[in-house]
Amino acid sequence: MRLSTIWRLGIKEVWGLLRTPALLALIGAAFSIQIYAAATAMPFTLNKAPISVVDEDVSPLSARIGSAFYLPYFNPPETITLSEMNRRMDAGIDTFALVIPPHFQRDVLAGAEPAMQLNVDATRMTQAFTGAGYVQAIVSGEVAEFMQRYRAADPAPVELVLRARFNPELNPGWFSAMMEVVNNVSLLSVILAGAALIRERERGTIEHLLVMPVTPTEIMLGKIWPMALVVMGAVLFAMTVVVQTWLAIPVAGSLWLLMLGVALQLFATTSLGILLATIAGSMPQFGLLLMLVLFPLQILAGGLTPVENMPHGLRVLMSATPDMHFVSLSQAILFRGAGLDAVWPQFAALVLIGLAFFSFSLWRFRKSLR
Repeated sequence: MRLSTIWRLGIKEVWGLLRTPALLALIGAAFSIQIYAAATAMPFTLNKAPISVVDEDVSPLSARIGSAFYLPYFNPPETITLSEMNRRMDAGIDTFALVIPPHFQRDVLAGAEPAMQLNVDATRMTQAFTGAGYVQAIVSGEVAEFMQRYRAADPAPVELVLRARFNPELNPGWFSAMMEVVNNVSLLSVILAGAALIRERERGTIEHLLVMPVTPTEIMLGKIWPMALVVMGAVLFAMTVVVQTWLAIPVAGSLWLLMLGVALQLFATTSLGILLATIAGSMPQFGLLLMLVLFPLQILAGGLTPVENMPHGLRVLMSATPDMHFVSLSQAILFRGAGLDAVWPQFAALVLIGLAFFSFSLWRFRKSLR
């Protein structure tokens, strides 16, 4: 195995990537626009939900309830009529429509326990699921304070003092942006490495390589290192420019220690990409394999669902994948400022898994060349 051959084969892959605008656009969007969208969209929290109020009581209590919905959970509510409610919800203007019936304040003061109607657009699933509970809590709190004639909370028998560590503002954008970077490392590396091999096969240039004095190991390494280098450069740009500068999200640990973990992760995932490319016969088949392999890996790696919530057998199975260890070390470094003494087990696991993936991919690659 000659390093000069691996270097020249890698340079060829870099030029091939530069002549593929679609892949360049995918890399640029994944490590810039997609990270910004993940940090600012906040799909799993109630944020600026549109709400309207049908006030048929027109009393001080109904006015108090209508003014209790405010940012950042709800947009300022609009007062509408009952005839407008269905039209606005059919058009998707309102997610919530609260109907306060006539004589509501009179019935509350009389102890009659009147009912209010809350209409929810359940097609907006995340907002509908959490927003109904928010509306119920707000209305109950306002009615209770109105009946007590003062705004004060009952003293609790035990005071719970909360101290939020690593994300004191409880800002979901911090977590979403950094996890988007982590997930895109696996996604882009597998796509780029596999597409490089399939592109050689579809263009017929793989036969040109076989008649040259190169070995399958040199061909594989010549495809791994340039794609890994491109993704590492994109990760460094995303962390320094997009995350730290554009979004102003602090990074607690060493960025260079994270890049070392990225390099080990890329060694495993690029080998996985070549393995999938040896199984697939064409680019459409490779895309189908990506959906079957990458989505379960990313969902079950611990970035979206905590590992502790998974069944024991599934945790054991996922421990044989690189994504679970990479997510663990990334969260430790980025959020908790962990050093090498804390994450070396994950580094060791990535080395072993990467060697296993590389050996199996090399065996499959040699078999496909025959």
